[in-house]
Amino acid sequence: QVQLVESGGGLVQAGGSLMLSCAASARTFRWSTMGWFRQAPGKEREFVARISANGWQTIYASSVEGRFAVSRDIAKNTVYLLMNSLKREDTAVYYCALYSGGNPPTPSYWGQGTQVTVSS
Repeated sequence: QVQLVESGGGLVQAGGSLMLSCAASARTFRWSTMGWFRQAPGKEREFVARISANGWQTIYASSVEGRFAVSRDIAKNTVYLLMNSLKREDTAVYYCALYSGGNPPTPSYWGQGTQVTVSS
């Protein structure tokens, strides 16, 4: 049984920062790659960032590279997404995902999403 719960979304001005959290109930959390995706109105869900099980490797979409930082607290079964220098284009529903194995790994479980709105 896997449950992912996102929090931290809200309204923020362009140039500001926001921290998203994803609390995972999965027993396999510490062995799973975790990631973040987002979906803006009228667009398909897109990859944002992911972090390896041990937290040492991170990958970012080009659109957020250098502005966002993904991290995890294994002891707390929680993944974070720190979003800096937010742009209006970052407005979307952000989803936490737990990945299955494979090469490349693929997301298998999803949270309900949290809305992030960036004002111009």
